[in-house]
Amino acid sequence: MSFLGRGSAPAAGGINQERVDMATQELDMITDIFNRLVSSCHAKCISPRYAEGDLNKGESVCIDRCVAKFFEVNKKVGEKMQAVGAAAG
Repeated sequence: MSFLGRGSAPAAGGINQERVDMATQELDMITDIFNRLVSSCHAKCISPRYAEGDLNKGESVCIDRCVAKFFEVNKKVGEKMQAVGAAAG
């Protein structure tokens, strides 16, 4: 079965619009998370005055830690939301 529904085409034929909409929504969500991650970690770790073209060691370590913390928090929030949703439903 294909991601866009070509493996089991709808009765009218063509692309399964519901799956396309779900894929678009997921892409928008991932793009938003990425943009928030970049914005947050850039503000915390990179000086507004660029002295070099590459990251120095301190900036690189800060970025690594920031990204790890961001994803850990994102994971915990997702787990908590699932637990609340399961308890409510």
